[in-house]
Amino acid sequence: MSLHEDKKIKRIVEILQDKKGLDITLLDLRKVTDTSDYFLLSTGTSAQHVRSLASELREKLAEIGEKPWHVEGVDSGRWILLDYVHFVVHIFRQEARDFYALERLWGDAERTEFEDRWETEEDTKEETKEETSFEFSQF
Repeated sequence: MSLHEDKKIKRIVEILQDKKGLDITLLDLRKVTDTSDYFLLSTGTSAQHVRSLASELREKLAEIGEKPWHVEGVDSGRWILLDYVHFVVHIFRQEARDFYALERLWGDAERTEFEDRWETEEDTKEETKEETSFEFSQF
């Protein structure tokens, strides 16, 4: 089974991208350990963003019958772990992701990175400038 054939994994990536999760990375652990098949990692920009990503993910996965076996870190918002047994989702603040370095720890795992789906503030300003260009008249 290729990584992209797993419909739940694809759905998780879509949910995280839709909520502007950053640096989404899939680690395929099937050849490395038997604790879980996949780790999905994502970064939020604030504690509230991390909690929002986790909440949205739990809600959307519950709609298709997936409920986490275990959840940790919701109160702190630094690192939330959602354990669904065959996959575990880790949602971090950037400093926690850098500190714990799961990508390095599980360096033997096959790794897939997904694109961020959000625009920077500069991109938004440039689009707004183009859309609202007008001339001032002198009185």
